[in-house]
Amino acid sequence: MSQLGHFFGSGISRRDFIKTCVATTAVMGLPFSMAAKVAEAAQAPDRPPVIWLHFQECTGCSESLLRANHPAPATLLLEMISLDYHETLMAGSGHQAEKSLHDSMKANHGKYILIVEGAIPTKENGIYCKVGGKTALESLRKAAEGAAAIISVGTCASYGGIQAAPPNPTGAVGVRDIIKDKPIINIPGCPPSPYNLLSTVLYFLTFKKLPELDEMGRPKFAYGRRIHEHCERRPHFDAGRFAKAYGHETHAQGYCLYKLGCKGPATYANCSVQRFNDAGVWPVSVGHPCIGCTEPDILFRTAIADKVQIHEPTPFDSYAPVDLKDKGKGASPVTTGVLGLAAGAALGAGAMLARKLPDAEQPAAEHEQGGDHEHKE
Repeated sequence: MSQLGHFFGSGISRRDFIKTCVATTAVMGLPFSMAAKVAEAAQAPDRPPVIWLHFQECTGCSESLLRANHPAPATLLLEMISLDYHETLMAGSGHQAEKSLHDSMKANHGKYILIVEGAIPTKENGIYCKVGGKTALESLRKAAEGAAAIISVGTCASYGGIQAAPPNPTGAVGVRDIIKDKPIINIPGCPPSPYNLLSTVLYFLTFKKLPELDEMGRPKFAYGRRIHEHCERRPHFDAGRFAKAYGHETHAQGYCLYKLGCKGPATYANCSVQRFNDAGVWPVSVGHPCIGCTEPDILFRTAIADKVQIHEPTPFDSYAPVDLKDKGKGASPVTTGVLGLAAGAALGAGAMLARKLPDAEQPAAEHEQGGDHEHKE
């Protein structure tokens, strides 16, 4: 109770504390009954030390965490951990700040969580980003040596971000391209949801291990499904209703933004469910297409207006043309191929089903006898 009292004394109400724990439990895909265990982990007196490094970035990931305030994930997160070094938040600077960094790395060797924000330049030995007289490359490698785990916050730290976009003059890369011997979890986004970071830290504190990750190192509880699958505009997509242009009446009516370049069908994230800010908004809800900021091959590599192909077509993905009035104007070969594949699969499934059904002119008993005879042979 003393630790919980510490939370409440720091400005977090009991209601907000419980609400945040329940919300993060839901984000992680855990049953409601686990909320108590998550809350217990959040109140643990032994706060894990955290070192937060900044490299090539805009600090937007830190800002998104600090701006979220209902409930207050920033306050809760900063009370759950011992943030020993963060260039934006710490009061000290210069030699004083560097001393805090090195003291924490030495005292907590093998125990601290390393959070990295921003890409790491590698060309010319990394001279394009220096902090305290050391390159980002040097700082990352040194800090990673004693880290228990590394969390790459944002698309820049995860994949290189805009710095790594062609022609990538500084040779910027993500953390996992440099560090190969530590557990690394990527939380991409530009910026990512602060609740995804909070949930990851809470999962680590609760279960003493990292959550299940996908092939790109992202927690599946936040990046396990495409945005297209749980977008509030999906019914418009299924019905063939698409916004034609910004400001057009179809745009004002909230139609699907696929024709305007929405990357939701190829983007894995929980933005449409978790959302941002107190208003509970995300880009698509306010009329802007998803730009695929969690995907390394989409963000900063394709134009916002470019359309993505719908992969793994299902009846809901494929039967609605982009524009019913324009379907006579022709379609791209790739789109035609995808639709043809879906149609062929449906016809094939129908044919197989028809073979398994009894002949309408054959008596049921006779059909059963024939079936048994064929089976015995």
